[in-house]
Amino acid sequence: MWRWFRAPVERMAARRRGAGVLCVIGLAAIAAGCSSRPYGSLIVGSTAPNANQVDLLVATTRAPVVEPPGVMFGGSRGRGLDFADIVVSIPPDGARQPGEVQLASSPPGDPERDFVILRADRMDLAQAKANFDARIRRTPGRGVLIFVHGFNTRFEEAVYRFAQIVHDARVNVAPVLFTWPSGGAVTDYVYDRDSAVYSRDALETVLQALAKDPSVDSISILAHSMGSYLVVEALRQMSIRDRGLSPKIRDVMMASPDIDVDVFRRQIAEIDAGPRPAQFTLFVSRDDRALGLSSFLARDSTRLGALDPTKEPYRSILEQGRVHVIDLTGLASNDITNHGKFASGDVVGAIGERLAEGQTLTEAKAGLVESLGTFTGGAIGVAAGVATGAVVAPAQIVDPTTRERSVDTAAEATSLSQ
Repeated sequence: MWRWFRAPVERMAARRRGAGVLCVIGLAAIAAGCSSRPYGSLIVGSTAPNANQVDLLVATTRAPVVEPPGVMFGGSRGRGLDFADIVVSIPPDGARQPGEVQLASSPPGDPERDFVILRADRMDLAQAKANFDARIRRTPGRGVLIFVHGFNTRFEEAVYRFAQIVHDARVNVAPVLFTWPSGGAVTDYVYDRDSAVYSRDALETVLQALAKDPSVDSISILAHSMGSYLVVEALRQMSIRDRGLSPKIRDVMMASPDIDVDVFRRQIAEIDAGPRPAQFTLFVSRDDRALGLSSFLARDSTRLGALDPTKEPYRSILEQGRVHVIDLTGLASNDITNHGKFASGDVVGAIGERLAEGQTLTEAKAGLVESLGTFTGGAIGVAAGVATGAVVAPAQIVDPTTRERSVDTAAEATSLSQ
């Protein structure tokens, strides 16, 4: 009897779960119709007299692309590490608001109001080393800032977002973008998670090279969403291999990390098994709709970036792991997912001020949270928050017209195996 009763109930639950996924994807597709995402926009243009420039060194595990022009790297997995030198022109300060990435309707764009590419050159390993050495020598303080993007991010999106962050932070560092193969669609969540794991060794290789470079004095890491999972995995692996982290790795900033809380507890325990000079700072937001979708896809598992840091067991987990939290819940965002708050002008500017002063975010935590309008309690800075609502998949997390990796054409040029 119970078997007879249970079967229809299970089928009904399965139908509800399937309907939920279809609803999420459907809402995303509708929203995507109102937006556009950059693709093939890495076409070299010109700059304006009062525009700003950001020069990025790029290390990537994405496969090179030869067609269409203006793509460089797509969503497929490469055979090793590849490198690029990309310069982005950012409109004059009066033509944009901090935190905004203004894209041209067609490349290369108007430098008076659009982000425009000024240089986009591929490099081999020797060229990348020479490029970085020249760059770090002219950087006051010899500091490096590495950015690792999150899920559903095209190569172009990673380039423009990091250029915006570097400019709006107004901190003089050598910026290094580490970009990994993302399928560029919400339905590629599993592919992206596997690609993050695939790129773990390559990110460790980059971190090891920077840590061993005598010209580098300090390394700060800013990771977003699923990129935080990749970063913590690479640091965990690095710590096990070297029995601790390099003292040069000073700050690890995780914005809206898409990491299962139980997984993170194991990761940080391994990192803490050896010397850990790095200070971990976590930016959370309980109204993050993208992490709500991630939790849904992960069978309601709590994501690190969406937890309430004042509640148990999360408070104890964070305190035991010496993780300092800045709660951005309720902070205004021009991103309807509330997933990109870390890139807003207020947050990035505050981070830049602290890094420019040579302080870790932990040392300057009170000043940072005050500048964001929050207050500090013990090791955890919290804001008056709002509860997260129903999962709504916005334009930024899906584009139904393009599954990027399905149209990638990998170049037969050299990929640099490490």
